[in-house]
Amino acid sequence: METKKKILLVEDDEALANVYKSRLDIEGFETQWVANGEEALSAAIQFKPNLVLLDAMMPKISGFDVLDILRNTPETANIRVIMLTALGQPKDKERAQSLGVDDYLVKSQVVIGDVIERVKHHLDMNQQPPSS
Repeated sequence: METKKKILLVEDDEALANVYKSRLDIEGFETQWVANGEEALSAAIQFKPNLVLLDAMMPKISGFDVLDILRNTPETANIRVIMLTALGQPKDKERAQSLGVDDYLVKSQVVIGDVIERVKHHLDMNQQPPSS
């Protein structure tokens, strides 16, 4: 039995987080949800996710800062990170890219299916035959 891929969901909107976590769980991921950047950093070390879905606008530590710290910490430097944010400005996307984000999705421009598709893409799961 293949071990589940682990997703760390970092989102301060609990209602939205619940929607994403439910869908990720249905898709067969092991999902841990945290509501802020501080929790995200400790969870990245302890939970060892394969991928982080990261909101940008959060209390205390922003998603950009979380990304920067993840990339500069040896234990977390290679974790895939998809920013899922309300920030649609090119400068925000450029900032995320300069910090080493793997993907940048604007919440108003994607539906949850798109997000799942990108997660699977970054985890190289789209090529695998469906498990029976």
